Amino acid sequence: MFNLCFLKYLPYYTMTKKIIILGAGLTGLSIAYLLKKKGIDTHIIEARNRVGGRIETIKGNQDSPMEMGATWFGKKHQNLFTFLEELEIGIFQQYMRGTTFFETMSFTPPQKFEVPASEEPSFRIQDGTSAVILKLTNEVGMENISLNQPISKIEKKENTISISTTEENNFEADLVISTIPAKLFVQSIECSPALPKDAISIFENTQIWMEGSVKFAVEYASPFWKEKGLSGAVFSQSSLIPEMYDHTNYEENKFALKGFLNGSIVQYSKADREEMVIQNLKKFFGADATNHVGYFDRIWGNEKFTFSPTTNFLPSHYNNGHPIYQNSFWDNSFFMAGTETVPNFGGYMEGAIQSAILTAEKIYNNTITK
Repeated sequence: MFNLCFLKYLPYYTMTKKIIILGAGLTGLSIAYLLKKKGIDTHIIEARNRVGGRIETIKGNQDSPMEMGATWFGKKHQNLFTFLEELEIGIFQQYMRGTTFFETMSFTPPQKFEVPASEEPSFRIQDGTSAVILKLTNEVGMENISLNQPISKIEKKENTISISTTEENNFEADLVISTIPAKLFVQSIECSPALPKDAISIFENTQIWMEGSVKFAVEYASPFWKEKGLSGAVFSQSSLIPEMYDHTNYEENKFALKGFLNGSIVQYSKADREEMVIQNLKKFFGADATNHVGYFDRIWGNEKFTFSPTTNFLPSHYNNGHPIYQNSFWDNSFFMAGTETVPNFGGYMEGAIQSAILTAEKIYNNTITK
């Protein structure tokens, strides 16, 4: 496990250098939080109109918290566990009791089985994953975050780094940390002088976690599946729902089913997607599945700050954690961070926290103590 508490053993430091972080996702906010604990101020520039990046908890028609982005984690994600404990954010175990469906072929009935108690259970965050983002934002201060500012150019000048946005705003910094997915960074942002060619080559060929994902949730007034002794989980090799789980909240008073959709569904309208999903759920759960009170989905391929419209296919986690991400650029004034930059658990929330810890330590050791 990384030393999340490394900053506790370093002296409190007030500095005059201006540090700008690109991206207000879990990594960017966590870096700002860790540095602020030691008196190091930062400013975050975010392209979206919200904080959180690939973490997004929405509320349903009956106020059910439903995850459209990052959701689950396990006991092996020790840095995330420690981080949540420090932030005093509660967690709870994913519900998996009862009968689960497994479908191999569309023309045969789904098989039923009981999921045995696991030594590696999955967990969710009380009040939704966005609770982490809200807590970090409050700690960092919204006044230190600029939203709706897509970056167009970063220029290293003699004594400063100039950052230009598509909104024709300009920011100046002594040191810049980018948490933008590397492939998107090189495709959308002009760097002057250009970054090394070997770095650009790796950045262009680093898979962005979740860029092709389609997540959905169906909200219900009651957990009818639990009443029938069902777990709410579905695994299918042939339907448009390859994976789905119970999505009841921690208090067990808001109810939904949540999972992933086959990427081919993106060609349909939302109304058509809803109809197709409900008919699939009816096949597994019966007529009760049609009594939903809300349908929600997120096609991350439509999110221009997550999806890269390139033709080259990259396998999951491809080049995540490549050694080149441990380098700094522009005379130690530009750093790449983010969940895809770490070798272990790249793409996951654990990876985002690992990157934040490593980057905060680099900033302290490489730019403050020298």
